Amino acid sequence: MARPAIGTMLMLSVATLYACGGTESAPAGDAAAEAASMATLDSATLSAEAVKIAGLSIDTARTAPWRASVTVPGRLELDPNSLETIGSITEGRITHVTVRVGDRVSAGQALVMIHSHEIMDARSSLASGTARVSAMEAERDLAITAAARAKRLFDNKAMSRAELERADVAQRVALANYDQAVAERDRARALVEHLAGLGPLPAGADEHDVIIRTPIAGMVTSREAQPGTVVLPGTPLVTVGSPEKLQIEMHVPEQQAVGIQTGATVRYTLTEVPGEHFDAVVTRVAPTVDTLTRMVQIIATRRGKTVGRAETFVQADISGSGTTSALTVPAGAVQALEGDTVVFASEPRGEGLFIKAMPVRVGRRNAERVELLSGLPEGTAVVVRGAAIAKAELLKRRGAGGGE
Repeated sequence: MARPAIGTMLMLSVATLYACGGTESAPAGDAAAEAASMATLDSATLSAEAVKIAGLSIDTARTAPWRASVTVPGRLELDPNSLETIGSITEGRITHVTVRVGDRVSAGQALVMIHSHEIMDARSSLASGTARVSAMEAERDLAITAAARAKRLFDNKAMSRAELERADVAQRVALANYDQAVAERDRARALVEHLAGLGPLPAGADEHDVIIRTPIAGMVTSREAQPGTVVLPGTPLVTVGSPEKLQIEMHVPEQQAVGIQTGATVRYTLTEVPGEHFDAVVTRVAPTVDTLTRMVQIIATRRGKTVGRAETFVQADISGSGTTSALTVPAGAVQALEGDTVVFASEPRGEGLFIKAMPVRVGRRNAERVELLSGLPEGTAVVVRGAAIAKAELLKRRGAGGGE
């Protein structure tokens, strides 16, 4: 003979119990009798065998600091602190753009070339400065030699003190002129290096191009520069960011965001690696609520090495800190019963279990618990696992009109 299904055995057990305690139909117009009948329909006594078959588990309604815990979708994005927006350092016309969005670049790599008269003037100043240094160097060497000869002649009493002093002054002037020439040359060289950068000119560039290079290694995240465009100093050209420095952006309903503060823990899974969990920590909670969505933006930073790529979606579990106390029950204990929100209170009856549907008003929810605002005293034992089965049996009893 085929073994009966567990659900069938449970219904038979409960039906036998109901048959022993069925109620008669209330007289027409007797509100009190009708209420008593409905109260009976919302309760039942289960045998020990029925409890075992249903796999019921019991917990209690208890008061504890409310701990915000919410599961929300999120998005990996580049950390704004790791982004470097590189702008124009001169006025001119863009001649070449050597990168596209998504390209990896190394520090010092050329990104944009701008034809500018400023680099032409800087190179001209550098050439003039270099020539002047050579001239001043020759005058300095001559003055040093003359001063040394004058000193020897003076020591041999073949030159007057006045002539010795004039030679000394000429030497000091020559040294000062040389130092000034070197400073001007170095300033011109620094300007050329600022405009063209260090290293050889990239392919396609000439000496009249200002070379815009990236100061950091990373990935190109945006490109505003277009060849042929005339730009001014400060015009944004390219943005580079580190692909290893990511953060998680999440948006949480304002009620569920209560108790989520900086330092809260986050566990998340990547859509591309659904079976593996990673840890992060909340680094920012937006001080305002979005007026349209009523959501609060929350930013978290990965602990340890970042796994994943920018713009990847994640599923995140945020666990906040405890706030004001609240009466709560496990989330699985709360059921919807014909338009009412109920919790199944339970009491031991011999080896069996008496259950009763208690209408409640609920408040905040998280992944694990639900806040009860009214309808159930603290310390009441409630059905958690198997609450849906208990609901199904009471619905069946209501449909049978109080007996079978």
